Amino acid sequence: QVQLVESGGGLAQPGVSLRLSCAASGFTFSSYAMSCARRAPGKWLDWVSGIVSDVSDTYYADYVKSRFTIYRDNAKNTLYLQMNSLKPEDTELYYCGGSSGSWIRFHVGEYDYWGQGTQVTVSS
Repeated sequence: QVQLVESGGGLAQPGVSLRLSCAASGFTFSSYAMSCARRAPGKWLDWVSGIVSDVSDTYYADYVKSRFTIYRDNAKNTLYLQMNSLKPEDTELYYCGGSSGSWIRFHVGEYDYWGQGTQVTVSS
């Protein structure tokens, strides 16, 4: 049974950092490209960042570049998203997803698996 379980969300003040974790099980994590996406209430799921299966390349949406860092530990089957300098507009539900193969897919509809999400709220 495939599971992607996100954690690490919560309430944060503007300017601080949070680290999201995504624990994967039920599939060969090291063979999957992994991404994070987010969704605001009533809006579409929006791709945020991705990392290829062998950790060699990372990708970011322009609005998080230089603030967010994605990385993974294939030995622990875990994906991480370090989010620095948080802004109120980062307040969304964050998901992790996996797609088979070594390359990143930028369209969220092309992913094999998505987790249930973890809420991030940035407010003073």
